[in-house]
Amino acid sequence: MLRPGNAGSNTAADHIAVVEQALVQVPGVDGYRVGKTVLIRTDSAGGTHEFLEYLTRRRLAYSVGFGLTEAIAEIVARLLPEAWTPAYDADGVERDGAWVAELTGMLDLSGWPAGMRVIVRKETPHPGAQLRFTDSDGMRLTAFATNTPRGQLAELELRHRRRARCEDRIRTAKDCGLTNLPLHGFDQNRIWCAIVAVACELIAWTQMLAFDTTPARRWEPKRLRLQLFSIAARLTRHARRTRLTLAATAPHRQLLLDGLTRLAALPDPG
Repeated sequence: MLRPGNAGSNTAADHIAVVEQALVQVPGVDGYRVGKTVLIRTDSAGGTHEFLEYLTRRRLAYSVGFGLTEAIAEIVARLLPEAWTPAYDADGVERDGAWVAELTGMLDLSGWPAGMRVIVRKETPHPGAQLRFTDSDGMRLTAFATNTPRGQLAELELRHRRRARCEDRIRTAKDCGLTNLPLHGFDQNRIWCAIVAVACELIAWTQMLAFDTTPARRWEPKRLRLQLFSIAARLTRHARRTRLTLAATAPHRQLLLDGLTRLAALPDPG
């Protein structure tokens, strides 16, 4: 969805529009009050009053970044050691040098939707990382807000952090042509974005359906183009049958053949 160049990152109206477009595509979602089986995750740009009130009205579960101030950082510094629990890494294992704690009872959240919780994470910064004014005691602080009432803090924080998978999709889209808008007109570039989105969809579905048990499941578009999509081939027809002949010297010829076979075996969605 293209926006004017002066559009703000915290524009709640745009966030609401994106959520509504996304919900239309979710199977089984019908009606205004969806229910908390659907989770909305954003970074701190989505942590606005208007957007969270909208999600609350629709009874959606959310996990959004929560901006820290110096006053909140001072509150974090007053937390007792027993308030912190070890954070998890991407595999759900306790991570060294990272902890999580809940701040809900120590903040004035009267202006925010009912049921909102604030959870903070502190961790040892990576080598070379610069601390911010809101960091405390040499530790990097981040926080998020959620309306999920139950669950271990570390699991909720890991669930929120996994939203970063969208960054992979953004990188994939850039590799497919979204790095620059090549045309002059606004509507022309909107069509270009739609073409890029189709390319990303095709790649994602191909990797999920044809290569889900192979390393190609996580290959980037550049590697896919180099090692799979660019394999020389010839399409021939004989005796009412269509044959695809691949170059015998291609290094990943068998991988591509297996993937095409899996796609051909899928039931017709029609």
